[in-house]
Amino acid sequence: MIPKSSVLLIEDEENIRSFIATTLKNQNYKITTASCGTEGLHLCASLCPDVVLLDLGLPDMDGIDVIKKLREWSCVPIIVISARTHEQEKAKALDLGADDYITKPFGTVELLARIRTSLRHSNQLNAGNNAGLLAYHHGDLVVNYEKHLVTLKGEMIHLTQIEFKLLSLLAKNSGKVLTYSYIMEKIWGPYVDNNNQILRVNMANIRRKIEKNPAAPEHVFTEIGIGYRMAEGDQSL
Repeated sequence: MIPKSSVLLIEDEENIRSFIATTLKNQNYKITTASCGTEGLHLCASLCPDVVLLDLGLPDMDGIDVIKKLREWSCVPIIVISARTHEQEKAKALDLGADDYITKPFGTVELLARIRTSLRHSNQLNAGNNAGLLAYHHGDLVVNYEKHLVTLKGEMIHLTQIEFKLLSLLAKNSGKVLTYSYIMEKIWGPYVDNNNQILRVNMANIRRKIEKNPAAPEHVFTEIGIGYRMAEGDQSL
Protein backbone atom coordinates (compact mmCIF):
# COMPACT_ATOMS: atom_id res chain seq x y z
CA MET A 1 0.00 0.00 0.00
CA ILE A 2 1.33 3.42 -0.94
CA PRO A 3 1.72 5.77 2.06
CA LYS A 4 -0.79 8.64 2.17
CA SER A 5 1.46 11.51 3.14
CA SER A 6 4.67 12.12 5.06
CA VAL A 7 4.54 13.54 8.58
CA LEU A 8 7.40 14.95 10.64
CA LEU A 9 6.79 14.80 14.40
CA ILE A 10 8.96 17.05 16.60
CA GLU A 11 8.30 15.95 20.17
CA ASP A 12 10.69 15.34 23.07
CA GLU A 13 8.44 13.15 25.25
CA GLU A 14 9.18 9.57 24.19
CA ASN A 15 5.82 8.08 25.20
CA ILE A 16 3.86 10.71 23.28
CA ARG A 17 6.23 10.44 20.32
CA SER A 18 5.77 6.67 20.24
CA PHE A 19 1.99 6.90 20.60
CA ILE A 20 1.59 9.39 17.75
CA ALA A 21 4.04 7.55 15.50
CA THR A 22 2.22 4.25 15.99
CA THR A 23 -1.16 5.86 15.42
CA LEU A 24 -0.08 7.47 12.15
CA LYS A 25 1.71 4.34 10.89
CA ASN A 26 -1.50 2.39 11.46
CA GLN A 27 -3.27 4.97 9.27
CA ASN A 28 -0.63 4.44 6.56
CA TYR A 29 1.17 7.76 7.02
CA LYS A 30 4.92 7.86 6.53
CA ILE A 31 6.18 9.16 9.87
CA THR A 32 9.59 10.55 10.84
CA THR A 33 10.34 11.73 14.38
CA ALA A 34 12.70 14.21 16.02
CA SER A 35 13.26 14.79 19.74
CA CYS A 36 14.48 18.40 19.54
CA GLY A 37 14.03 21.53 17.45
CA THR A 38 17.44 21.48 15.76
CA GLU A 39 17.00 17.90 14.57
CA GLY A 40 13.47 18.71 13.45
CA LEU A 41 14.58 21.68 11.34
CA HIS A 42 17.28 19.59 9.64
CA LEU A 43 14.82 16.78 8.88
CA CYS A 44 12.25 19.22 7.55
CA ALA A 45 14.82 20.68 5.16
CA SER A 46 16.02 17.27 3.95
CA LEU A 47 12.73 15.36 3.82
CA CYS A 48 10.23 18.11 2.86
CA PRO A 49 7.34 16.47 4.76
CA ASP A 50 3.69 17.12 3.92
CA VAL A 51 2.82 18.06 7.53
CA VAL A 52 4.80 18.96 10.66
CA LEU A 53 3.48 18.13 14.13
CA LEU A 54 5.30 20.35 16.62
CA ASP A 55 5.53 20.39 20.40
CA LEU A 56 6.33 23.83 21.83
CA GLY A 57 8.24 22.66 24.91
CA LEU A 58 11.43 21.33 23.32
CA PRO A 59 14.75 20.86 25.17
CA ASP A 60 16.97 22.95 22.90
CA MET A 61 14.69 25.75 21.69
CA ASP A 62 11.14 26.97 22.05
CA GLY A 63 8.70 25.61 19.50
CA ILE A 64 7.73 29.20 18.69
CA ASP A 65 11.28 29.72 17.36
CA VAL A 66 10.96 26.55 15.27
CA ILE A 67 7.84 28.03 13.66
CA LYS A 68 9.68 31.29 12.94
CA LYS A 69 12.62 29.49 11.34
CA LEU A 70 10.43 27.18 9.26
CA ARG A 71 8.36 30.06 7.97
CA GLU A 72 11.50 31.77 6.65
CA TRP A 73 11.65 29.19 3.85
CA SER A 74 8.78 26.69 4.06
CA CYS A 75 4.99 26.74 3.72
CA VAL A 76 4.57 23.22 5.12
CA PRO A 77 1.44 22.92 7.29
CA ILE A 78 2.38 23.09 10.98
CA ILE A 79 0.09 21.64 13.64
CA VAL A 80 1.18 22.61 17.15
CA ILE A 81 0.67 19.93 19.80
CA SER A 82 1.30 21.36 23.24
CA ALA A 83 0.34 21.24 26.90
CA ARG A 84 0.39 25.05 26.99
CA THR A 85 -3.19 26.21 27.44
CA HIS A 86 -2.72 29.98 27.59
CA GLU A 87 -4.69 31.71 24.86
CA GLN A 88 -1.81 34.10 24.15
CA GLU A 89 0.50 31.16 23.39
CA LYS A 90 -1.99 29.65 20.95
CA ALA A 91 -2.64 32.97 19.23
CA LYS A 92 1.09 33.70 18.96
CA ALA A 93 1.82 30.32 17.36
CA LEU A 94 -1.02 30.76 14.87
CA ASP A 95 -0.07 34.35 14.04
CA LEU A 96 3.54 33.33 13.40
CA GLY A 97 2.46 30.76 10.84
CA ALA A 98 1.19 27.61 12.54
CA ASP A 99 -1.87 26.22 10.78
CA ASP A 100 -3.58 24.62 13.76
CA TYR A 101 -3.21 23.99 17.49
CA ILE A 102 -4.13 20.94 19.56
CA THR A 103 -3.91 21.00 23.34
CA LYS A 104 -2.68 17.94 25.23
CA PRO A 105 -4.27 15.59 26.09
CA PHE A 106 -6.03 14.98 22.78
CA GLY A 107 -7.87 12.13 21.08
CA THR A 108 -6.71 10.13 18.07
CA VAL A 109 -9.82 11.06 16.08
CA GLU A 110 -9.18 14.77 16.61
CA LEU A 111 -5.51 14.49 15.63
CA LEU A 112 -6.26 12.60 12.42
CA ALA A 113 -9.03 15.06 11.50
CA ARG A 114 -6.70 18.04 11.98
CA ILE A 115 -4.03 16.39 9.81
CA ARG A 116 -6.54 15.70 7.03
CA THR A 117 -7.76 19.30 7.15
CA SER A 118 -4.22 20.71 6.94
CA LEU A 119 -3.40 18.44 4.01
CA ARG A 120 -6.54 19.49 2.14
CA HIS A 121 -5.74 23.17 2.57
CA SER A 122 -2.16 22.60 1.50
CA ASN A 123 -3.24 20.69 -1.60
CA GLN A 124 -5.67 23.44 -2.56
CA LEU A 125 -2.96 26.08 -2.29
CA ASN A 126 -0.39 23.99 -4.15
CA ALA A 127 -2.84 23.36 -6.97
CA GLY A 128 -3.79 27.03 -7.08
CA ASN A 129 -7.40 26.08 -6.49
CA ASN A 130 -8.25 28.34 -3.56
CA ALA A 131 -8.74 31.39 -5.74
CA GLY A 132 -10.98 29.37 -8.08
CA LEU A 133 -13.34 28.03 -5.42
CA LEU A 134 -16.97 28.73 -6.24
CA ALA A 135 -18.87 27.72 -3.12
CA TYR A 136 -18.78 26.30 0.41
CA HIS A 137 -21.40 23.85 1.65
CA HIS A 138 -22.07 22.78 5.23
CA GLY A 139 -25.43 21.30 6.08
CA ASP A 140 -28.09 23.69 4.79
CA LEU A 141 -25.65 26.61 4.54
CA VAL A 142 -24.16 27.57 1.17
CA VAL A 143 -21.66 30.40 0.64
CA ASN A 144 -21.34 31.11 -3.08
CA TYR A 145 -18.13 33.11 -3.55
CA GLU A 146 -18.66 33.76 -7.26
CA LYS A 147 -22.21 35.12 -6.90
CA HIS A 148 -21.60 36.80 -3.51
CA LEU A 149 -24.62 34.90 -2.25
CA VAL A 150 -25.38 33.11 1.02
CA THR A 151 -28.34 30.75 1.36
CA LEU A 152 -29.70 28.80 4.31
CA LYS A 153 -32.19 26.00 3.61
CA GLY A 154 -32.48 27.43 0.09
CA GLU A 155 -33.43 30.92 1.29
CA MET A 156 -31.19 33.92 0.62
CA ILE A 157 -29.52 35.46 3.68
CA HIS A 158 -28.78 39.18 3.45
CA LEU A 159 -25.27 40.04 4.62
CA THR A 160 -23.48 43.36 4.49
CA GLN A 161 -20.34 43.54 2.36
CA ILE A 162 -18.10 43.20 5.43
CA GLU A 163 -20.15 40.30 6.79
CA PHE A 164 -19.87 38.47 3.47
CA LYS A 165 -16.10 39.04 3.35
CA LEU A 166 -15.77 37.68 6.89
CA LEU A 167 -17.90 34.61 6.23
CA SER A 168 -16.09 33.91 2.94
CA LEU A 169 -12.68 34.15 4.61
CA LEU A 170 -13.73 31.68 7.31
CA ALA A 171 -15.42 29.37 4.79
CA LYS A 172 -12.37 29.21 2.51
CA ASN A 173 -10.32 28.23 5.57
CA SER A 174 -12.97 25.96 7.08
CA GLY A 175 -11.65 23.63 9.75
CA LYS A 176 -8.80 26.01 10.62
CA VAL A 177 -8.55 28.45 13.50
CA LEU A 178 -8.11 32.02 12.26
CA THR A 179 -6.87 34.44 14.91
CA TYR A 180 -8.54 37.78 15.58
CA SER A 181 -5.49 39.67 14.30
CA TYR A 182 -5.28 37.59 11.11
CA ILE A 183 -8.96 38.12 10.30
CA MET A 184 -8.85 41.84 11.02
CA GLU A 185 -5.77 42.38 8.87
CA LYS A 186 -7.32 40.45 5.97
CA ILE A 187 -10.62 42.33 6.16
CA TRP A 188 -9.67 45.81 7.34
CA GLY A 189 -6.01 46.02 6.32
CA PRO A 190 -2.63 45.97 8.12
CA TYR A 191 -3.16 49.27 9.94
CA VAL A 192 -6.42 48.33 11.64
CA ASP A 193 -6.75 49.08 15.36
CA ASN A 194 -5.93 46.15 17.65
CA ASN A 195 -9.34 46.48 19.32
CA ASN A 196 -11.35 43.56 17.94
CA GLN A 197 -14.75 44.89 19.06
CA ILE A 198 -15.75 45.66 15.46
CA LEU A 199 -14.97 42.05 14.52
CA ARG A 200 -16.99 40.68 17.44
CA VAL A 201 -20.00 42.85 16.51
CA ASN A 202 -19.91 41.68 12.90
CA MET A 203 -19.53 38.04 13.90
CA ALA A 204 -22.49 38.36 16.28
CA ASN A 205 -24.57 39.76 13.42
CA ILE A 206 -23.50 36.91 11.13
CA ARG A 207 -24.43 34.32 13.77
CA ARG A 208 -27.88 35.83 14.23
CA LYS A 209 -28.45 35.43 10.51
CA ILE A 210 -27.06 31.93 9.85
CA GLU A 211 -27.31 30.06 13.15
CA LYS A 212 -30.49 28.38 14.39
CA ASN A 213 -29.29 29.11 17.92
CA PRO A 214 -26.42 31.64 18.07
CA ALA A 215 -25.57 30.47 21.60
CA ALA A 216 -25.01 26.93 20.28
CA PRO A 217 -23.58 27.52 16.79
CA GLU A 218 -23.40 24.84 14.10
CA HIS A 219 -21.38 26.73 11.51
CA VAL A 220 -19.02 29.27 13.11
CA PHE A 221 -17.30 28.50 16.41
CA THR A 222 -15.42 30.79 18.77
CA GLU A 223 -11.98 29.72 19.95
CA ILE A 224 -12.08 31.77 23.15
CA GLY A 225 -9.34 34.38 23.33
CA ILE A 226 -7.91 33.29 19.98
CA GLY A 227 -10.29 33.68 17.06
CA TYR A 228 -12.86 31.75 15.03
CA ARG A 229 -13.15 28.41 13.26
CA MET A 230 -15.75 27.57 10.65
CA ALA A 231 -17.07 24.03 10.50
CA GLU A 232 -15.28 22.08 7.83
CA GLY A 233 -17.47 21.81 4.77
CA ASP A 234 -17.31 20.86 1.13
CA GLN A 235 -15.71 23.26 -1.35
CA SER A 236 -16.76 23.20 -5.01
CA LEU A 237 -14.78 24.48 -7.99
